[in-house]
Amino acid sequence: MKTVDMKFYTSLLMLVVLIGIAANIPLSVAAQAKPNILFVLVDNLGYGELGCYGGGITRGAATPRIDQLASEGMRFTNMNSEPQCTPSRSAIMTGRFAIRSGTYAVPFGGVADGLTQWEVTIAESLSASGYKTAYFGKWHLGSNNGRLPNDQGFDEWYGIPRTTDEAMWPSDPNFSTSYMPVEKIMEGRKGEQSKALQTYDLDQRRIIDAEITNRSIAAMEKNVKANHPFFVFAALTQCHIPALPNPAFAGKTGNGDWADMLTEMDYNVGRMLDAIDRLNIRKETIVIFLSDNGPEYVQPWDGWAGPWKGQYFTAWEGGIRVPFMIRWPGNIPSNKVTDEIVHNVDLFPTLAGITGAVVPNDRPIDGINMKAFFLGQTTKSGRDGFPIWVGDRLQAVKWKHFKAHFYHQETMISEPEKWALPHLFDLYTNPREDETKLLFSSWLIGPMMKMIGAFEASTKRYPLIPMGTPDPYTPPKSGNSQ
Repeated sequence: MKTVDMKFYTSLLMLVVLIGIAANIPLSVAAQAKPNILFVLVDNLGYGELGCYGGGITRGAATPRIDQLASEGMRFTNMNSEPQCTPSRSAIMTGRFAIRSGTYAVPFGGVADGLTQWEVTIAESLSASGYKTAYFGKWHLGSNNGRLPNDQGFDEWYGIPRTTDEAMWPSDPNFSTSYMPVEKIMEGRKGEQSKALQTYDLDQRRIIDAEITNRSIAAMEKNVKANHPFFVFAALTQCHIPALPNPAFAGKTGNGDWADMLTEMDYNVGRMLDAIDRLNIRKETIVIFLSDNGPEYVQPWDGWAGPWKGQYFTAWEGGIRVPFMIRWPGNIPSNKVTDEIVHNVDLFPTLAGITGAVVPNDRPIDGINMKAFFLGQTTKSGRDGFPIWVGDRLQAVKWKHFKAHFYHQETMISEPEKWALPHLFDLYTNPREDETKLLFSSWLIGPMMKMIGAFEASTKRYPLIPMGTPDPYTPPKSGNSQ
């Protein structure tokens, strides 16, 4: 009897000890498997705009909060994107080059725009993994019910379905709704149809980023209170044309609308970061700050790509190389700067790798899981290059610090001109891609064509989805073969 009692009390004592240990595990350790994610995507912010990338006060406005975020985590000098708004957002959401998804260019009406429901988004994957998901801001991946954020994995959303220049339409004396419907600010919830709230005009353009920030903070507060891991995607509309500041920031810098807008952007990011600290979830939250593509071309709101040539809608480095930083205290190294190549298609598989979410295996995924690189377990990224499309035109390819252009296109409104031979550039010695300083190392075409060949081979097994493809989309049988 005493033996039985001793075993019982021994087992009971072990249970008490284990409970005591579990009770004292810090929340940051317990939450490692499913960290919160705040993803801040800004619109058309050039490489050279922020202080930590050589801008800030040289652009008329310091950016202390974003610069501090960069110092608290990892800052990338070689993050690459698709060169237009819709393609880059598609790549982020799916981990696939936009040419695969029929989202390779900004849509201009008359077609079924956006992602087909067959595509699997990062929000769908994280939602299936137990995350609460929210999207606030500019979407640009579908204008109608069936293709809005609440149809693509987000529990809730608020924002504009398309883009910001449409805010100028109502004030144009030649505009009439008999020609084109005005863009509406919308909101919706998963399982329901989204509803229009009000017209997106110039007055709303000035204040929408404040509302995006407010709603992003409220979503974080709600989910922390409910003890849910969250994925909050704050897609700010600045600095897209027209880059008009909130009235509270108009005239604040004395350096014009653009500098006032940059100050506003920094303030809004700071508010979201302050909310994370107030909620005491800094160590449990991954914060990402990213621009969707290179800077504006249209004056007087044109931006600056720093040392690089070009703007969005081009394959120049200025069109594709963008600001990117990521913070996760205790996991991602702080005050780290890297020039390793990363592409925005890599974010889906990387975040899935960190959180345990699932990446689809029935289609090509162009992104690479960079978890080990982001966490400082290796100093090398898993990528050494990628092809570059402008629209549906394969315009260039980048490999290590070399680049080949197959077309010349100076700006977004220039006619592309196909070269008889690829033009080769060394980005270390010729960062401006000056055509008077071409390389004549033809061996470089070998590894570049190998990447292109691998992509083209994949399209034979998994055909590209044409732009304007309606739902429901079913891949051809060749796309389903394993």
